[in-house]
Amino acid sequence: MKPTKIEHWGLKGLLSAGLIFALWGSLLSYLLLSEFAIWKLGLIIFQTMLYTGLFITAHDAMHGTVIPSNRKLNDIIGWAAVLLYALFSFRKLRERHTLHHDHPGQEEDPDFHDGEHSGFWAWYWRFLTHYVTWKQILGMAIIFNVLEHLVGVSLVNLLVFWVLPSLLSTLQLFYFGTYLPHRGEHDNPHHARSNTYSEMVSFLTCYHFGYHFEHHEYPWAPWWYLPTVFKKERDLA
Repeated sequence: MKPTKIEHWGLKGLLSAGLIFALWGSLLSYLLLSEFAIWKLGLIIFQTMLYTGLFITAHDAMHGTVIPSNRKLNDIIGWAAVLLYALFSFRKLRERHTLHHDHPGQEEDPDFHDGEHSGFWAWYWRFLTHYVTWKQILGMAIIFNVLEHLVGVSLVNLLVFWVLPSLLSTLQLFYFGTYLPHRGEHDNPHHARSNTYSEMVSFLTCYHFGYHFEHHEYPWAPWWYLPTVFKKERDLA
């Protein structure tokens, strides 16, 4: 299968990334700087989704699919997305993600379990500790204290609207983007399977990242194009 209308992807990729950045920043600022209210707890789900969107944007940038025609701008967007997400290094994440695609479900795959800790929580913990560094934790702690003691953001707001959504998004990304697609046995070289959710449910669960076989088979496809690839694959089956 060859990509179609790739000349228009730069604009669509830029617009989708810009929308995610804008919504994430606007909602986070509102939640942190406004007075805490019980009804705002419902917005945690939306903020979690936006955190996940940041990472999915960075993931597409690792594949060069946010703006295929401008690799420098593509990488800047990816760098900004993972920095805002949790002070990750875009370069290191891209190196490890390349290993994941080169050796999916194998010993060299940094996203896969070690053969012993294949249960959800053990695998999730290994996944998390494999990527998060003490420098990130220190940096996030410094930002946390600056926001609380210098900016005046309440401790409750920071914990509930900043820390919690970011942690929940790691669970969302791991469950729908790693655990479900790669657990168990597979009959394909990608060691991956796709969900069969509707397009809307697929988007809500993890920006179509659950169409995971298609992502490995066609890594040039950005997240918003995966439903099209998924449908074409099913039509050809």
